[in-house]
Amino acid sequence: MLLCTMAKQRNLGLATAAILLFGVLFFQAFARTDDLQVQALRDLYRALNSPTELKNWKLEGGDPCEELWTGVSCYQSSVTEIKLQGLNLTGNLGDQLVSLQHLKHLDLSSNHFHGEIPNSLPHNLTDLNLACNNFTQSIPASVSSMKHLRHLNLSQNLLSGPLADVFGASDNLIMMDLSHNKFSGDLPASFRALKNLTKLYLQSNEFTGSVIFLADLHLHDLNIEDNHFSGVIPGSFQNINNLWIGGNRFHSGGADYLPWKFPTDVMPNISSPPTTESSAIEKYPSHETGDNRKKRPGSGGIVIMVVGAVLTLFGASVYITFRIRRSQKQTLDSVRGSISSLQSLPISAPQVTTGPLAAQYDSPDSSSSDSPPLISSWQLPPAPTMTLKMSKRRSFSKKCKIPICAKHYTVAELQLATSNFSPGNLLGEGTLGSVYRADFPDGQILAVKNIKTVALSITEEEQFMDVIRTASRLRHPNIVALIGYCVGHGNHLLVYEYIRNVTLDDALHNVLCMPLTWSLRLRIGIGIARALNYLHTSCVPPITHSNLKAANILLDEDLNPRICDCGLAVLRPLASNSVKIKASEMAIEDSGYVAPEHVKRGSGNPKADIYSFGVLLLELLTGRRPFDSSKPKGEQSLVEWSSSKLHDSESLLDMVDPTIKRTISSRALSSYADIISQCIQPEKEFRPQMAEVVQSLVSVLHKSGPEKAKSGKDKATAEGNEVDPFERSFRSTNSRFFASPTASYYSI
Repeated sequence: MLLCTMAKQRNLGLATAAILLFGVLFFQAFARTDDLQVQALRDLYRALNSPTELKNWKLEGGDPCEELWTGVSCYQSSVTEIKLQGLNLTGNLGDQLVSLQHLKHLDLSSNHFHGEIPNSLPHNLTDLNLACNNFTQSIPASVSSMKHLRHLNLSQNLLSGPLADVFGASDNLIMMDLSHNKFSGDLPASFRALKNLTKLYLQSNEFTGSVIFLADLHLHDLNIEDNHFSGVIPGSFQNINNLWIGGNRFHSGGADYLPWKFPTDVMPNISSPPTTESSAIEKYPSHETGDNRKKRPGSGGIVIMVVGAVLTLFGASVYITFRIRRSQKQTLDSVRGSISSLQSLPISAPQVTTGPLAAQYDSPDSSSSDSPPLISSWQLPPAPTMTLKMSKRRSFSKKCKIPICAKHYTVAELQLATSNFSPGNLLGEGTLGSVYRADFPDGQILAVKNIKTVALSITEEEQFMDVIRTASRLRHPNIVALIGYCVGHGNHLLVYEYIRNVTLDDALHNVLCMPLTWSLRLRIGIGIARALNYLHTSCVPPITHSNLKAANILLDEDLNPRICDCGLAVLRPLASNSVKIKASEMAIEDSGYVAPEHVKRGSGNPKADIYSFGVLLLELLTGRRPFDSSKPKGEQSLVEWSSSKLHDSESLLDMVDPTIKRTISSRALSSYADIISQCIQPEKEFRPQMAEVVQSLVSVLHKSGPEKAKSGKDKATAEGNEVDPFERSFRSTNSRFFASPTASYYSI
């Protein structure tokens, strides 16, 4: 009777579980995503210019949870996660994200988003990662309403100005990274409310004032390097495990300085230094598994799942019962054997390691030789020797490494995209290696630079990774962006965005190319100048190109200049011998760009870049190469030939490219020549800063005004008979330029 009752109860329980499971699956199978949330995602898709990388996304119709929209994860009928990191997306974030009321995790890092961070962010976010983009302005006020926020990463953007006092309700925040921006002013008082914050990264900004609001926080990691903080370092900072404070203006002595010192060299308490976190979204639990997206089972699938679940539960209960009984028996036998073996061990005192390694650590709890024996008349086997650590805090004298804001590719992915680096995909060869066109399965086209190096040591490999870190941070409309990389097993591959037009060298010197107009040349010069000014003044530390030349400047579909290979000149010493031979051949042609103070390229400074830029301005004006061995000896060097002509009006006009001579006003030409003269000064201290050059060139552009036709071909241009280089259909068909010779593409 009892057995029958137990069997009925067990069957009833299984039936109830099956009904509940069936109900949940039935509800999920027929639930649709909330209309407001669908509309918010459509608005985001529209603001991102409908990129092809976002598969299944639609401007009209569709359901993000049912149709597996790229990067979107759902729970029941609500969008809970959007992860679109590293997809090379552009645009802004729209203004309807606030409708995603159930969104917990938003990761849009390592893209090219621009504009302000919208104030209409979802209020229930727990993880927000917008790192490695081009966002401007400051932190939106909506952060103050995100009471559940735990991880915030806005690093590697163009955010600026003082921080608003928006952190008063952010007491759940655990990690915040605002590093590598242009924030200024004092820290807001609401920082005191961040009682659960354990990791704070503020390095490489322009913060000023005191850090007193951080004194009472329970931080494990704190990086405030390279700011303008001042005053006294709080004594509580000595309890922070990982601390970096260099590059500030703290008091280093005096009566008001607190009586404790930082050691300049201590043993690290972890195997490798922590880095600034490139992703604020850590390994949080997800509602989905596998592809992280919700899938809808059919009715047949639901029946199979229910039956499978019942059988699994029954089998699991039998297996667990068997394992428990077996484990109990094995444990009893093991205990008996252990006691028997322990009784035969000799009595010994606990051992303490004494030697060079142990001497480097404090041992406040170390046992002495006269310690009493343990466990009466027999002794446990000694535990493995352990060393105690001296310091719980990392030495702040060590620099923490910035994150890589680029996608990591495998060798197989790049081999597939480049047809195994076939000659048919070769775009060009330069002083560091070859560049190949890469066509990826999703339709994306990129350029892969295969850098040929000698066998690198560990230090040199780290140097190479530092170059990637620096290059991946560069965000400027006139700089070719580094999209990804592949390092390992002897491979050193850099993946750049693909520029479809030709180099400036081809546009100026290839007879198959239509001549560039004066106003277009001037705009190209301004774009290059702005990119150099960004490298010299906005990057910390400043970056020099050290190999500026027309062949390293690409023209995109809109004929905007894009400087390539920024920050790579330091890799030249690591190049293989075969590449160095090619580089030596190129150096003869490029010698006209090199500043007098530098015998070899690649070890320059900002002033050397300015000299090279002055040569480029000459090249744009005259249409002549910086060094032309076919010319008479006195005219081979463009700088030497033109220097004496820059201040003589008649000689100046004679040296102008004949195709643009009739379209330049005398006032604009004189001002342009003055800029060139300043940039190519033999003594570097007399050359101007790049910011001054930008302002001067913009002034020349205003002086030039609209180009006036004077006769013949110019009159036809004025009447509209010649194609406008900025007309959209003309640009998109690439009819202005013919195919670029491969030797001039990415020539570094």
